[in-house]
Amino acid sequence: MLKPDTRKTAAGGVSPVERLHALVADAMAATDRMIHARMGSGVALIPELSKHLIDSGGKRLRPMLTLAAAQLGGYTGDKQINLAAAVEFIHTATLLHDDVVDASTLRRGKVAANLVWGNKATVLVGDFLFSRAFEMMVDTGSLRVLDILSHASAVIAEGEVMQLKSESNLGTTEEHYLKVVGAKTAALFAAAAESGATLCNKGPEFVEAMRAYGESLGIAFQLVDDALDYSGRQALMGKAVGDDFREAKVTLPVILAYARADKPAQQFWKRVIEGGPQSEPDLERAISYVESTGAIQETMTRARHYADVAVAALQSLAPSEIKAALADIADFCVERAF
Repeated sequence: MLKPDTRKTAAGGVSPVERLHALVADAMAATDRMIHARMGSGVALIPELSKHLIDSGGKRLRPMLTLAAAQLGGYTGDKQINLAAAVEFIHTATLLHDDVVDASTLRRGKVAANLVWGNKATVLVGDFLFSRAFEMMVDTGSLRVLDILSHASAVIAEGEVMQLKSESNLGTTEEHYLKVVGAKTAALFAAAAESGATLCNKGPEFVEAMRAYGESLGIAFQLVDDALDYSGRQALMGKAVGDDFREAKVTLPVILAYARADKPAQQFWKRVIEGGPQSEPDLERAISYVESTGAIQETMTRARHYADVAVAALQSLAPSEIKAALADIADFCVERAF
């Protein structure tokens, strides 16, 4: 069960993400309008497939970070709308590509696009969305934000390739794992917040604070996701339990469980991760090993650390409703696992 959050209760019982959405509601509505306008195409399959994922109930957290950073820094123009929409397109494109690479069957509680339209169409529509994202970046007229988001796109791709190298490899170190997380997940969180902050005239300290917040939030977010893959909570969040296990991904829960395993457990991990094949009872046994070795709790402890680092990055900023919501989101990111 989710732990009580006094700040959330004081705000009327809504989640911190919902509070942040309310604080940037006008800009978020404009972003949604731009997202739907710019995913349009004369090729009917493109908006049809894009809409399948874009309108599937995602929280739009990354574009919200862009809008929140711009509003927090006092920006009064409208270029943050282009950036927020671009961020969402980059995120959606990476999800589409990920689902093909991982042969995923479920995304946000719906059948994954690759199962509906096939791998080729899914990859190509992902490429279309990447291209649209770059068009919107160029529309801002800012070389700096173009540099931030284009660099993040390259880093995300590098992270995916790095992750491929660690699949089915129990020799994967925690250091390598964190590099993958920093690239494939945290890079876009960081770029989303940094790009919005860059539009403001608040100086480098503000920009760095927002970048650091986004990066640490992204790491905490991924650590929680990886822990949830071995938890019943995952099913309640619209995701299949054990996807990482079936794909032989060596995430932190597995790294920790294998390091603490006795000989029979080590032999089990070698078979199901490095050798295969797997069966449904193997997933139950894997969950048992991960839980009994304390790997889930240790992963959550690491997530808690990065959430605290994210909150600390905001300390130099003046008190505001947006700052409070951002801090609470970092806490909520970890608490959602309980």
